[in-house]
Amino acid sequence: MINSRDPNALLPSVRAKCYAFIAACKAAGIDVVITSTYRDIESQNAIYAQGRTLPGKVVTKAKGGDSFHNWRVAFDFVPVVNGKAIWDDDQLWQHCGNLGRSVGLEWGGGWGFQDKPHMQSTNGLQLADFKAGKSPETWVA
Repeated sequence: MINSRDPNALLPSVRAKCYAFIAACKAAGIDVVITSTYRDIESQNAIYAQGRTLPGKVVTKAKGGDSFHNWRVAFDFVPVVNGKAIWDDDQLWQHCGNLGRSVGLEWGGGWGFQDKPHMQSTNGLQLADFKAGKSPETWVA
């Protein structure tokens, strides 16, 4: 199973935006830790099972193949203050989301189903496009 935290596991265009996001946060005085980048199908299914068939709370709505993490175009992060992950500061999350948007990322905190730790860059592609073999590295939206 592969569940990477390494930005180098992302597609090159998304990797560049991930590093730009980290730098933008740093410039704003915010440290962030990347908690997940690429996940293989098996890892995604294991995360999906949490809170359903395995102990723990539900953390994703996406089964394997239905997460943008599986296609190397998404990453999760957490802001860190004084060495501690901050999960409950909405203003801090909003600031991070705006910084992500400023470097061309889509922030999951702006969705109807909020996924504040999630950033992605699909270049306009949907899951069906990825499943059909399209890549944002070559796709013109």
